[in-house]
Amino acid sequence: MRDHTPDFKMHELTDQNKSLIRQTVQQLLEKLAADGKLTLDTLLEFWIEVPGIKRPRGSFRGGFLMPDSFVYISDYFKPDEPHTLTPGAAYPDGEVDLEKVWDDLLDELFYQIEIFTSPLSTGKGITLELWAGNRQRPEGEWLYAVDRKVELG
Repeated sequence: MRDHTPDFKMHELTDQNKSLIRQTVQQLLEKLAADGKLTLDTLLEFWIEVPGIKRPRGSFRGGFLMPDSFVYISDYFKPDEPHTLTPGAAYPDGEVDLEKVWDDLLDELFYQIEIFTSPLSTGKGITLELWAGNRQRPEGEWLYAVDRKVELG
């Protein structure tokens, strides 16, 4: 059996980039919750553009953008709490503060971003597009989305 794992060295995101991503994600999810659009299938998706690396954006038959990766927001926050972000079912009531939930979600997101940005030794010039919302299935078009594009430094 062959190992098909790519041979690359992971590069940790800088504190500045982590802070920028955290601020952006918090703004997106707070907007999503304030609009009452947090459901069981709400996703936080991202696409990364790395300078000098050409790869076409993926799409399914319907022709919609397929992001690099995603996180189910309901793994971290309760989808049935309108207009607020409350720790999800994986976190015992009253035993975990919201900061711990944010840290868990962002640790997962940072790890995924670090995998996609690992071909470069620096984060300079990398563009990160983030979406949070709900897609219509199976067509994949956004029913509701908030998005933001940031350049990592």
